[in-house]
Amino acid sequence: MDQLLPFLPKPAQEILVRMSRADKTRLEEIRCRARQPLEFIVSGKVWRMQEKRMPIFHPGDAKEMLQKISRYSFYTLEEELRRGYITIPGGHRIGLAGRVITENGRVLRLREVTFFNIRIAREKIGAARPLVPHLYKKGHWLSALIIGAPQTGKTTLIRDLARLIGEGIPERSVPAQKAGIVDERSEIAGCIGGVPQNRLGKRTDVLDACPKAEGMMMMIRSMSPDVLIVDEIGREEDTEALLESLNAGIAVVATAHAHSIEEISRRPTIRPLIEARLFKRYIALSRVSRSGSPGYRLHVCDEQGRPMTTAEEIWS
Repeated sequence: MDQLLPFLPKPAQEILVRMSRADKTRLEEIRCRARQPLEFIVSGKVWRMQEKRMPIFHPGDAKEMLQKISRYSFYTLEEELRRGYITIPGGHRIGLAGRVITENGRVLRLREVTFFNIRIAREKIGAARPLVPHLYKKGHWLSALIIGAPQTGKTTLIRDLARLIGEGIPERSVPAQKAGIVDERSEIAGCIGGVPQNRLGKRTDVLDACPKAEGMMMMIRSMSPDVLIVDEIGREEDTEALLESLNAGIAVVATAHAHSIEEISRRPTIRPLIEARLFKRYIALSRVSRSGSPGYRLHVCDEQGRPMTTAEEIWS
């Protein structure tokens, strides 16, 4: 919260200061829409203030917020305004929407940004431990694709898996190995000035804010990782780089948006990876809740998509 507060409008800052510690730990998103009440998502539900109505997010608040995010230099946000999101210190991601400027059908940038979606990034040490028996075999990490809808914990899981690879697990006789993270959105490592703010292990290297396809090849050539880690694959160039990496004998752990293995296998850009059976494990994530406590359920499948275990529920 200390990293996030300076970027928020004053009404949102005041609410966060008053919010209980328990609610803060479960806070997932803050949505700011021009001329609409602020919205806080806690454990997947809209959070309500008990004492009064939620304050309105005014257009002036939107302008001030964008100035804070850009550190009063819109020129530095040119690429972010084209992509529609900004990553701030701590790995928190701010989605942007508003009026779009196009040229010949191509998005140049966003203008008059009046909608913000702040996604809270959190480090959960130990979140990936249930995956170790499925992904670590005979001294090597297996290539895996982690599948899930938005907010099912994919980035949290892959971040902790990178830590386990780069740090090792002495009690299980798993040595630390070289992990290479291509962190296009600066969400996995949460780098500030090139230095990761999240715990990633002593043998982990990071390419921060680098496009995945180019970054994978750069990482392989320059850092020779044992395991390559990337988030949110889906473009054709991502698939080409992954095919080259996997065929070079390097283990790859990646994530992708989908609700199931069947759904991801229908995507034209990812189908070649599945048909080649280069991923040895598929982990499908889904969000679950018990007594208001959020967590996730994982299904592990082999390279042919056949279930290896019954669903396992992991609680945060």
